[in-house]
Amino acid sequence: MFESLDYLYIPSHDVAADVEAFSALGARVVFAIDAMGTRVAMVESPGAVGAARLVLAGHLDGDRPIFVFRVDDLDAAARDLEGRGWRAGHGLEIPQGPVRTFETPGGKRVAIYELRRPGVIEGFEGRRDF
Repeated sequence: MFESLDYLYIPSHDVAADVEAFSALGARVVFAIDAMGTRVAMVESPGAVGAARLVLAGHLDGDRPIFVFRVDDLDAAARDLEGRGWRAGHGLEIPQGPVRTFETPGGKRVAIYELRRPGVIEGFEGRRDF
């Protein structure tokens, strides 16, 4: 059902400081955006082709990360996860497409999304507001 683990969405109390900390370790900053009252940055490990990117988010509640998986059919995947006992959260939109959130029986936060707007991340690439 999961096509790929594309992002690890991580709550951050200080996105700029976290960006600098990861950069100091060799991570590449894809973008760092300050908009709509929050900061969001994406970083990736150099040489990790196809690896999940880290999204540091100032607006994300809690301290637990959210594993963000791409799926081919959002509605079918959501029904499947609910049938497996995953607790459904809410639906939302990200630039790439629609999302549904879940909590696993073990308490992990997971989101699934359907890629309806490919290439949108590349449009943000290189943007550094901070």
